[in-house]
Amino acid sequence: MFDFDKPVVRQGTNCVKWDEPSSSLSHPSSLIPLWVADMDFEAAPAIRKALRKRMEHGVFGYTIVPDSYYDSIINWYQRRHQWHIEREWIQYTTGVVPAISAVIKALTMPGEKVLILTPVYNCFFSSIRNNGCEVVESKLKVSSNNTTNESDGEQTLLHYEVNWEDFESRCKDEKTTVFLLCNPHNPAGRVWTSEELNRMNDICQRNGVCVISDEIHCELVMPGYKFTPFASINEDCAKNGVICCSPSKSFNTAGLQIANIITQNAEWRRRINRAININEICDVNPFAPVALEAAYNESEGWIDALNIYLHGNYQSLLSFLAGHLPELKVFQLEGTYLVWVDITATGMDSDTLTEKLLKEGDVWVNSGTMYGSEGYIRINIATQRERLMEGLRRIYQVLHHN
Repeated sequence: MFDFDKPVVRQGTNCVKWDEPSSSLSHPSSLIPLWVADMDFEAAPAIRKALRKRMEHGVFGYTIVPDSYYDSIINWYQRRHQWHIEREWIQYTTGVVPAISAVIKALTMPGEKVLILTPVYNCFFSSIRNNGCEVVESKLKVSSNNTTNESDGEQTLLHYEVNWEDFESRCKDEKTTVFLLCNPHNPAGRVWTSEELNRMNDICQRNGVCVISDEIHCELVMPGYKFTPFASINEDCAKNGVICCSPSKSFNTAGLQIANIITQNAEWRRRINRAININEICDVNPFAPVALEAAYNESEGWIDALNIYLHGNYQSLLSFLAGHLPELKVFQLEGTYLVWVDITATGMDSDTLTEKLLKEGDVWVNSGTMYGSEGYIRINIATQRERLMEGLRRIYQVLHHN
């Protein structure tokens, strides 16, 4: 029904993923970009249809966000995740990163500490520092207990866990006032369980730490895993949490610029609203609310089919690396379309390998140093399977034929 193998030409469209790295290549047409987190698939048919209808009106002035916008969010989360949201809990803005920055501004004072689990999305570091706060890292622990049965045998996968003792010690610091969570986690690929989320909140509440949960990847979940909104677990989590979310990653609409901040804490909403206006991120374009409604009201079948396709891409990557590059150790992908790979066996650091793959193989991946960890790369598998496999073949050629 949905053709995710359909080639889409993105070069020459002022596309960050495709056109930005091309400027550094002698033959840009040969590029395979497996880096920045957007997808090479067309948006869901209902989204494209709704945007065409809005475009045909021909006037694109200042936009009011209608009641139907809020209804679509409320209905989606109730239906999809069994999370009841009240209309007044929702505040819209231009993106999840601006949302995170506004919430940090609202809930902290300059000089306070914001805790993160690393490695983690690179903008967490800048959002914290840009608001005059200090980054505090609790490093995730690597385990290798997970295995998967592939056609060519059993393969051991790596897996991240929270270092609970370290996490709690960071929360006990009186200067730590906010925990910034990534759920699902980018780049670790973890979909945190309700038990893990509840334990995080218990530790945070005991130590006066509130939780901001970035849930932008929440619909991108592999078979066998279930995403749980942080604020849906129990009343304690709801009272102590602020959720930043958007359909942009899941439905490939990041360029339309829309996100939501959801919290039931009325005082926090007042302060967040003030921060949104101070940061001047209170207006959205006329296309974004239209796309969000079409995504949440009409595109559930599309996202389900997408997750199946992405899982197929992940299985193809595992099979290829097991057969050709067994020295690269892959982390279990529970959610997102971003695969985290341990490259220490190559003897190269992350930046060196990333540059080598681009210069010699015309493949662009992300260096682990972007996310606070040396010895890793991040591979975006949200592309046509044929292109992904060609990118993996080039990685093999660069590592074994030079």
